[in-house]
Amino acid sequence: MRTLNKNIQLVRNMGLRYVGFRAGFELKKKLGLLKTTFPQNPPEKRFISLNDWRKNNRFWGVTKEDKLGEDIIYTPPHIERILNGEISFFSAKRISLGKDYDWITNPDTGYHYDPKQHWSEIQDYSKTAGDIKFVWEKSRFSYLYEIIRYDLIKKEDHAEWVFKEINSWLEANQINSGPNYKCSQEISLRILNWTYALNFYKNSEHLTEGLFQKIIHAIYWQLKHVYANINFSRIAVRNNHAITETLTLYLGALLYPFFPDAQQWKEQGKKWFEQEIAYQIYPDGTFLQFSMNYHRVVVQLLTWALRTADFFEERYSKIVYERAYQSLQFLFACQDEHTGWLPNYGSNDGALFFKWNSCDYRDYRPQLNVLHVLLTGKSLYKTGDWNEDVCWFQAHQLGGCNFAPLKHAQGWMTFEAGGYFVLREPESLTFIRCGNHKDRPAQADNLQVDIWYKGQNILFDGGSYKYNTDVKTLKYFMGSESHNTVMLDGHDQMLKGSRFIWYNWTQALKAEVSEQQGAYLFEGTISAFKELNTDIRHTRRLQKMNGSTKWIIEDRIAGKPGGIKMRQYWHPSSQIRITARDEKGNEISLRKETGRKSDYYGLQEEVTQYVAETTGDVIITTITIE
Repeated sequence: MRTLNKNIQLVRNMGLRYVGFRAGFELKKKLGLLKTTFPQNPPEKRFISLNDWRKNNRFWGVTKEDKLGEDIIYTPPHIERILNGEISFFSAKRISLGKDYDWITNPDTGYHYDPKQHWSEIQDYSKTAGDIKFVWEKSRFSYLYEIIRYDLIKKEDHAEWVFKEINSWLEANQINSGPNYKCSQEISLRILNWTYALNFYKNSEHLTEGLFQKIIHAIYWQLKHVYANINFSRIAVRNNHAITETLTLYLGALLYPFFPDAQQWKEQGKKWFEQEIAYQIYPDGTFLQFSMNYHRVVVQLLTWALRTADFFEERYSKIVYERAYQSLQFLFACQDEHTGWLPNYGSNDGALFFKWNSCDYRDYRPQLNVLHVLLTGKSLYKTGDWNEDVCWFQAHQLGGCNFAPLKHAQGWMTFEAGGYFVLREPESLTFIRCGNHKDRPAQADNLQVDIWYKGQNILFDGGSYKYNTDVKTLKYFMGSESHNTVMLDGHDQMLKGSRFIWYNWTQALKAEVSEQQGAYLFEGTISAFKELNTDIRHTRRLQKMNGSTKWIIEDRIAGKPGGIKMRQYWHPSSQIRITARDEKGNEISLRKETGRKSDYYGLQEEVTQYVAETTGDVIITTITIE
């Protein structure tokens, strides 16, 4: 009966279209039909000569012969490690792969994938192989931007090395074979990054006719792969993957118009991209993945989209520009103005596909700034390393875009469609999530509270760590314990299913903010813990006096079964003091435990977490900055 209820929930939550598509896709895979649709190692096709491409190619990006903008700050990267095979993984940890990396070995586990196996037969969630993202990371070719930046800033030339890297990948990865053809988003990113590198070094003697034909042949078949598999991302996944892939089809058609399928890709890709933006970015600028990092991914994709369309004198539907601007409004409202960081809220896999600056991965200023320039003609911040992206996009205010430059406001800002509530004061930022889920949630983190003070994240979110690791670790980071919220005994707010599936989605029943007698007030109620009782309600009230450094947070559980303990979790920095009491004023001792924190994907560190526990229904906590 329990399994039947889960299946009914899955159909209700995800929809019949999703369930039907997944069933059909798995059937095609078992019958081997995908091997016919995606042929391995097809004969090479010739579309255009290198000489004709050099004469007729159009692209908005910087070339090696261009000069730097005089008003931009540039910090040259240190490329020696990259040249020796040491690559930054997930925008943080550097791993030495050596100069002769085979492109198909997982450096985290040592697992070696079969390069001749059809991509449809490869498991992306295998305990033996480990996290496949460790294989995909270098094959995105995002690291090339460090070399490109260095060559422009230092006036050197590593074109030979860059083209050897691409050729090495081509030799090791037959079309539609191996792990690097498993994900259409990874394919799309590789196409975009190769495209920028091709154009930057287009006049190099190291770009030979033979190599050019190999690259163009691979780009063609990779675009064909993305087009043929687009329904997987648009139906089964429907998140930033779908935005990446539909956009790449449209951009691929604009940038490689000599491909015979270009017109079809252009028309369909643009239509689908517009649909995905309209669906995935809510009217208040929040994003259906409930993730700051994945929202930044969309910001980067929108920057590519708007800049390229403008260059080719094309326009999207009005909603694309509006949702781009609304995205900036939301992310800017949530940003700590001292560091440029945002709360580590939601899934965070370290994605930063196009890094044209020396800023830390957690600093969102570079990506928000360049999109802001395109939409308003103005920089969002004072001069700093985060301005460099403007140079690489040759960014300027786009025709027809007359949006007002953004400025930080004070007081409450509400984003009701996504369920976010942000309180900004001159020295502090309070971030609260209290939202509904009409789209799939990734973490059991409703009513999460983040607090920032003078650039320090004094009450933080635990992050994500890895998507493919042991069950206990997955439960901690994806579940409620790594967040500043409440659990009942060991129960998360929702019931965990396999992979990214949750049952019993939490829903906001009430959420409101106000300012009364110099105090900022928030009150929100969610339905949660439905596996224990379908009528359980969790209400969180937050009070903060204007200009104070004290927050009073009250959690109340209604409908809790007897004998089950209420646990309130906090993840603070060392700067604050936490005290707790019940509704009668009796002190509740805080238990000190070892928790974990992951600011960057694949990395974690031990932290101290505090737990206030009671058999009652109410915990009132005071958080004070010392």
